[in-house]
Amino acid sequence: MNKITQILAGEFNLREDKVDATIKLIDEGNTIPFIARYRKEVTGNMSDEVLRDFDERLKYLTNLESRKEDVIRLIDAQGKLTDELKEKIISATTVKDVDDLYLPFRPKKRTRALIAIEKGLEPLADMIFSKKYSYDEIIKASEEYVSEEKGVKNADDALTGAKDILAERISEVAQYRKDIREMTMKYSMITTSPVKGMENEINEFNTYYEFTESVRTIPDHRILAIDRGEDKKVLKVTINPPTDTVLLYLRRSLGVQNEDIIMNDVIADSYKRLISPSIERECRASLTQRSHESSITVFSKNLKALLMAPPLKGKVIMGLDPAFRTGCKIAVIDKNGKYLDSTTVYPTEPQKKIEEARKILLGLIKKYGVEVISIGNGTASRESESFVAEMIRESGIKCDYVIVNEAGASVYSASEFATWEYPDLNVSLRGAISIAQRLKDPLSELVKIDPKHIGVGQYQHDVNQKRLSEALDGVVEDAVNTVGVEVNTASVPLLSYVSGINKKTANAIYEYVREHGGMKKREELKKVSGIGAKAYEQCAGFIRVAASENILDNTGVHPESYPAALALLKEVGYDAIDRNTVVTAANMITDDTIKTVSEKTGYGIYTLNDIVTELRKPGRDPREAVQTAILKSDVIDIKDLTVGMKLSGTVRNVTHFGAFVDIGVHEDGLVHISKLSDKYVKDPFEVVSVGDIVNVEVTEVDLKRNRISLSMKGLN
Repeated sequence: MNKITQILAGEFNLREDKVDATIKLIDEGNTIPFIARYRKEVTGNMSDEVLRDFDERLKYLTNLESRKEDVIRLIDAQGKLTDELKEKIISATTVKDVDDLYLPFRPKKRTRALIAIEKGLEPLADMIFSKKYSYDEIIKASEEYVSEEKGVKNADDALTGAKDILAERISEVAQYRKDIREMTMKYSMITTSPVKGMENEINEFNTYYEFTESVRTIPDHRILAIDRGEDKKVLKVTINPPTDTVLLYLRRSLGVQNEDIIMNDVIADSYKRLISPSIERECRASLTQRSHESSITVFSKNLKALLMAPPLKGKVIMGLDPAFRTGCKIAVIDKNGKYLDSTTVYPTEPQKKIEEARKILLGLIKKYGVEVISIGNGTASRESESFVAEMIRESGIKCDYVIVNEAGASVYSASEFATWEYPDLNVSLRGAISIAQRLKDPLSELVKIDPKHIGVGQYQHDVNQKRLSEALDGVVEDAVNTVGVEVNTASVPLLSYVSGINKKTANAIYEYVREHGGMKKREELKKVSGIGAKAYEQCAGFIRVAASENILDNTGVHPESYPAALALLKEVGYDAIDRNTVVTAANMITDDTIKTVSEKTGYGIYTLNDIVTELRKPGRDPREAVQTAILKSDVIDIKDLTVGMKLSGTVRNVTHFGAFVDIGVHEDGLVHISKLSDKYVKDPFEVVSVGDIVNVEVTEVDLKRNRISLSMKGLN
């Protein structure tokens, strides 16, 4: 473990004692959100994202050490483990390096080399490899191995067998494979072309019908596209390795001269038949894995931004789930998110019952005091938006509307939880409620849906689904615990993402709240079935109880740190944590105060600073610092756009090649990565996130393809 500690300390720029302490926290079963929030002194203030990377790397290194032990044991069992080989295995830095070292000792099928060895041709192979004999001497020696009994027909047969032995030997040298792998990744080209019979097909992969790019520089989104084209039997993909460079490297490494015909044949065969195919497969696998991780990272960042979008509090909201043939589903929720009413209207094709729909919606708006209409961004969204905008304009009512991401609404509608929430409503109307709720509180609503179905990804359906689920669940967990959860209003899905709480205990908490009419203080969590000392430690700081007499119960201050909070207030002259004076007292606390209290009590500076932040704004919602969605009352058509027009819009999706921005027309416009800023942008996430409100300029309008190009240069 000491070696792992050293590696992690170097990679994460931490002291080794911090690494050991963090590993111990993880091994003890503490959750990442708990460690990130309440053990900052131990970790050196690592964020939840960095801690997840730390945990992933720890798992890899632990697996690497386990693999080394297995390989050493397996080789030793064969009686072939030398001190030099053991040291190489111990020093290996990747699982691939360990597997390369194990390759010569791995149980094999009956290869050509093994058959040649069985025929007794290994001494001839050794003779060739020694490079001490001339071509004629080797040919003459080959004749001595001709044996009808052993199946060696003639001298050529003997020579071929000996060369097979050498080719396999060369292919199994770990250093050669490592170097060739690096050369392949650095100097190869990836080429794509249409498979036979697809040459004249018009499809999304036409760009790749005559395509070549360096393996080293090809962007991840192009790898994903190419992989998809290959999976769909549209594209043929080829890796073109630096063959001449590799052969030259092998000749030099083996000390083989150009005139050594036999060894040059051996080297060429070894590379072409044994090394190159496997290295090229590894190359493709490496590109795919890299692109998958990149796609998962993109999805994770977009999801985090979507989950952390600010709630629209204190508004009566109408949700509109747009559609054509089946009509637009309508649902109204009150200021607290309680369902009030629902219906279906048909303002779009083919029915186009515009007047009837307008009358029904205006009736609901006036009856319940609807202030905002939340419109899903799916099929018929823009047509529905046009109808709503015209209705608002012509009626003169005071009501705005917002386009929201409706991805996953249909999945939620048919879910077991939705059936439990709204047993008397049909599936389609539940979707409209979800669209309204995700404007009121995106986080609380979106946790009800499998993160994979929230459409802010890039080729997310093509990547490793297990890895994707793990990453996205981590994002949701971090978001939920960053915001905190009001226990008396939280749903079971929301509670289940709280640190230390699983679905079973989430249900138990929910039932306890319903049975007892709500919790009055945090300590009541201990009375819930399944919440033991460890679970309470992990979850208590993330649970909020607004009804508690102790104001700290409605903050991110952990119960274990309540004495520290009191010590801080006493230091500035307040003997108790009083709801009416706590903010005033907290604002009197200075850095010197924190330092003094730390020295007196032993509480860390990070912990005390976090406590002061909470005391200055009890019950604060970190999402409030983010700009809210654009509320609109009118709509424009793509035909109304002109080059040079400046607009505001909402970032709907971010990819490696740019950002898609909703500017109020049917299609989102693309801000290419080169147009995101006046400065060079390597990663779009450095500039924008999902949900950001940005200023853009229209640079191109393609009416035929319904494509809009935008620029943010000089505008934000």
